[in-house]
Amino acid sequence: RLLKMKEFFPETFRLDLKDERNAFFELCKEEQIWICKPSCSNQGRGIFLLKNPASVHSLQAKLRSTREHLLSKRVPYEAPQARIVQRYIHQPLLLEGKKFDVRSYLLIACTAPYVLFFAQGYVRLTCVNYDVTSDDLTVHLTNQYMQKKNSLYSRLKDETVWRMEHFNSYVNEKFRKTNGLPKDWVFTVFTKRMQQIMLQCFLAAKHKLDRKLGYFDLIGCDFLIDENFKVWLLEMNANPALHTNCKVLRDIIPTLVYESL
Repeated sequence: RLLKMKEFFPETFRLDLKDERNAFFELCKEEQIWICKPSCSNQGRGIFLLKNPASVHSLQAKLRSTREHLLSKRVPYEAPQARIVQRYIHQPLLLEGKKFDVRSYLLIACTAPYVLFFAQGYVRLTCVNYDVTSDDLTVHLTNQYMQKKNSLYSRLKDETVWRMEHFNSYVNEKFRKTNGLPKDWVFTVFTKRMQQIMLQCFLAAKHKLDRKLGYFDLIGCDFLIDENFKVWLLEMNANPALHTNCKVLRDIIPTLVYESL
């Protein structure tokens, strides 16, 4: 069956669309955390948290000021910077006290006809323990580029990436009995859910793809698991990072690239 968006994607608004922008500013008058991301970017660039009504009002004023400046200068119309705001999942599942997400891969191997492959990726952890109140972005964003900004990274970098087999063993040992999970939840329930979400996203976007023999793309898909073991899609990335700056990545990435080609 097709999933509803709210079953796998955190509530999200586009700030470059007037109706969605207004709906967001009308909604977020309570003490809630939102994460603001630019589109067409990577490595955590330009991401910041909106942690209280004051920060939301500041963003609203900045957007209004930018529009008014462009109007006063009578410059050619420029759309607001393409950004989204996404409800922050503030109760993520933790591994040894640290926030994590899972990078998996969708290979669109062909568009004429459509041929898709799924590949397991790896787990990305932060260097330090999770604290929802922290203003340090390295506590909230798990990608390697952001973790490099933490002073502990050079010492802990090999601990910030886990193999999926390690993750599966950890869940079996720490969470299986207490949370009533089936054995090997990572490679059964979780993997099937990731595949289901990826396929649904592909079906939603496939009409926008050029259909030509020889066209292919590797998509990096980021998933977060909350403390209730609900699986959330955070984003799907064209041109995913293929760096090999720690041991696990040196084992995984070259094989992934070779198999993709």
